[in-house]
Amino acid sequence: LLHSSSIKDWKTRLSYFLQNSSNSTKMKSKKAGKHRTYFRPSPEEAQLWSEAFDELLANKYGLAAFRAFLKSEFCEENIEFWLACEDFKKTKSPQKLSSKAKKIYNDFIEKEAPKEINIDFQTKNMIAQSIQEATHTCFSAAQKRVYSLMENNSYPRFLESEFYQELCKKTPITRAAQGT
Repeated sequence: LLHSSSIKDWKTRLSYFLQNSSNSTKMKSKKAGKHRTYFRPSPEEAQLWSEAFDELLANKYGLAAFRAFLKSEFCEENIEFWLACEDFKKTKSPQKLSSKAKKIYNDFIEKEAPKEINIDFQTKNMIAQSIQEATHTCFSAAQKRVYSLMENNSYPRFLESEFYQELCKKTPITRAAQGT
């Protein structure tokens, strides 16, 4: 019984992340109507995610699944920081760059930040200085560190997770369908 409730809990979290995905740029370019990125991936697609961490992050469903997984491990601030940095690097306007840099700093870097990421004191200091004159590289060192933390710790655990294993199964689970 515990098994099915943990999977159900997962699916609830996952649908939350899919609905609230900040990664809506893909949707705009493909015009509404093509909501295909939201659907459960094929087992083949899901298996691609195990080949490279970037494959997982580049897939909308994969990213949402990984975020849900990190949430279950109480470390979703890592992926949120990484996504904020990705968005930051695409920012064109200097004014926006400066305000986004401060927001990222307040949310993730400063001591006691609401989503404080685990980086060393020196990196934090470097960031504090560099955001005064914000450039696209302000958070590069911290982003690399968080990426490697996720890639080496959370990602392997995600691939071992029951939830991911389910996605890779060739046959859909008929038990769940009959249970409804």
